[in-house]
Amino acid sequence: MSEGHVAFEYEAANVSPETLATLGEGHIAYVKQIRSEDVPGLFPEAPKIAPGLKLFALHSADGTPIMLTDSREAAVANAWSNELQAVSVH
Repeated sequence: MSEGHVAFEYEAANVSPETLATLGEGHIAYVKQIRSEDVPGLFPEAPKIAPGLKLFALHSADGTPIMLTDSREAAVANAWSNELQAVSVH
């Protein structure tokens, strides 16, 4: 295994969904591409955004939205500036 990568096996009988949600908390954030139509549900305080745009959301390991941007690079940079390892979610 290369440095900086973590691997684990998930066994439903041994790890609860709640425990799985807390893995990486405070250390890992994930970047997910979203549509502008999804913004109000994730970021209710965000101003109205035109429909049809592809945006990127940065979330904490437990799924809490952290930031919204129009570029993946900006989301990753924000994670790094907050000492979080960014991973992509598809």
